[in-house]
Amino acid sequence: MNVDGVFSGGGIKGIALIGACEALENRGIQFSRVAGTSAGAIIASLIVAGYSAKEIYDELNKIELSTLLDERKNLIPVRILKWLPLYWRLGLYKGQALEEWLKRLLASRGIQTFGDISPGRLRIIASDLTNGKMLILPDDLHKYDIPYENFSVAKAIRMSCSLPYFFEPVRLRTQKGEVIVVDGGVLSNFPMWLFDKENVKKIRPVIGIKLSPHFSDSEPKKIKNAFQMFEALFTTMKDAHDTRYISRKHVKDIIFIPTEGILTTEFSLTNEKKKALLQVGREETERFLKTWTY
Repeated sequence: MNVDGVFSGGGIKGIALIGACEALENRGIQFSRVAGTSAGAIIASLIVAGYSAKEIYDELNKIELSTLLDERKNLIPVRILKWLPLYWRLGLYKGQALEEWLKRLLASRGIQTFGDISPGRLRIIASDLTNGKMLILPDDLHKYDIPYENFSVAKAIRMSCSLPYFFEPVRLRTQKGEVIVVDGGVLSNFPMWLFDKENVKKIRPVIGIKLSPHFSDSEPKKIKNAFQMFEALFTTMKDAHDTRYISRKHVKDIIFIPTEGILTTEFSLTNEKKKALLQVGREETERFLKTWTY
């Protein structure tokens, strides 16, 4: 059975998406078109490249996740200087290591640019801070006078994964000047709306996989200090657009995967936690499939 798939962002918690894909594969469900934000963009692109869920998980296990956090070298060995990139570079880590890792995985399956992918099969969400608008890749590249056929898929994913202040933003050079691009989750962390639009007949069933509890199960946020307020602010900013869009009609097609206890940026994840994320993704998807109708 063929479906269209939408994958939410969630940083390192995206490992749970792999478990969900494995459960879907076991039921003979394959993706015709995919879309995603941040971690969801990584999974979506690897699916388009032909990787199975097991192969994606194996590739993750081949590397030390912390090696994807590439700090800029400081000439003066003072620990506090680690924070200087936040001011000058706008992020703690370059993000180049992540892009190179993705570029290698995609190239091994014959994908380098969007010209190597059938039109409409992969869509990635990023955020254009310079112009204050959502960026859908590759659809919107023509608005920047950039031919999509020559644009790197790995770079597009890096844009979508550039969590503000954690990874440096991508500086997109256009004929009209430089554009600062960051994590797509700032504007749409779960772009279900790309394939499932109101009053538009779907080409095929759409399944969304969201790294959060069901809306009705979400607990009120506790805000007692500045750090908790920043977390609540960023979470609200990420989810507000998508929550407003998703109706009861869409909820029945969404696999909700609770991932409490794991930080989005926990790149030091133990093997036990990796397996736990994989398992919860698998279990929640199997539970979803028992009642899903299309």
